[in-house]
Amino acid sequence: MKLIEELEQTRDKTLLYFDLSEADLSKCYAVGKWNIKQLLNHIVDAETVMYDRIRRVISKPNQAIWGFDQDAWATGLDYNQFPLEINKDLFQSVRTAIIYLAEQYYESLGSNRFVHSETGVRTLKDEFDKVVWHNEHHLNQISQALA
Repeated sequence: MKLIEELEQTRDKTLLYFDLSEADLSKCYAVGKWNIKQLLNHIVDAETVMYDRIRRVISKPNQAIWGFDQDAWATGLDYNQFPLEINKDLFQSVRTAIIYLAEQYYESLGSNRFVHSETGVRTLKDEFDKVVWHNEHHLNQISQALA
């Protein structure tokens, strides 16, 4: 399945960045934007939120699910200080679980719906696809920062 390949590829690319030097981790892709360390911590937090949504939609479709304030998380959890080694392990574990769930349910329950508090009606397939899109989006920003 193409989705599984994309989940594996973006996982592998992302994991490499957790081992960058402090100098590289402090680089930004544009003035006033998050540095690479902040981006990596955000990727992990967003991934855990999407994993939670996926499990909720598999277990009980048609529920309302709240969005999260990414900037509040970045500030409240102090992304500049949060240890990347913790989030590297978390990212790898959560991505493994998402891949498993995608293999099991992407086709069979993909049309399960939920209502996102900010974006409206979405499906389980939408949320799985968003995991890849979100990761690729930030991988591009990290590449720009390192260029």
